[in-house]
Amino acid sequence: PASFMENARKSSIVSRANSIGSTSASSVPNTDDEDSDYHQESYKESYKDQRRRAHTQAEQKRRDAIKKGYNDLQAIVPTCEQQDFSIGSQKLSKAIVLQKTIDYIQFLHKEKKKQEEEVSTLRKDVMALKIMKVNYEQIVKAHQDNPNEGKNQVSDEVKFNVFQGIMDSLFQSFNASISVTSFQELSACVFSWIEEQCKPQTLRDVVIGVLHKVKSQLY
Repeated sequence: PASFMENARKSSIVSRANSIGSTSASSVPNTDDEDSDYHQESYKESYKDQRRRAHTQAEQKRRDAIKKGYNDLQAIVPTCEQQDFSIGSQKLSKAIVLQKTIDYIQFLHKEKKKQEEEVSTLRKDVMALKIMKVNYEQIVKAHQDNPNEGKNQVSDEVKFNVFQGIMDSLFQSFNASISVTSFQELSACVFSWIEEQCKPQTLRDVVIGVLHKVKSQLY
């Protein structure tokens, strides 16, 4: 019995020593290698999160820029502000906004071309009026320098011949341009003829031609 008790006591002491050793081992701090691995994993996760956030922010900026662009188009293009009855109060789709923008740009190109043609026509009219102004100034100056020159030298017959020549010339172009199928068509032709044949430069050329013709008949 004494030997049995001694063995039991030794066994208890060994068991307690093992338990203490295990507890001490578990409380030992991590080694440098373990700390390094932990920090590397944390850095990798942090870097991935940063890239993910940066990508998300860049994508959001891109979408915001596109949205702003479409909103600006709707504010600038007049036809985008005019809602179709078929659409109602629904928001215009991006495809409709783009199509309306393209149509409006084409309309502006046509208007620009039309205005350029009108400006060119007005410039020609201004040039013709300037020529007439110079001619009339020369006539006035000649009359002021020689007020008695030409008095009673032109007969009524010559005046009538000049007037008749001008009217005949105008009637030829008038007769060639007019259609009397209907009153509406006649009116349209008359206005068109006036616009084309009664321009200052055209009338000036007609008068000069008639004067040369009458002069050649007199002398």
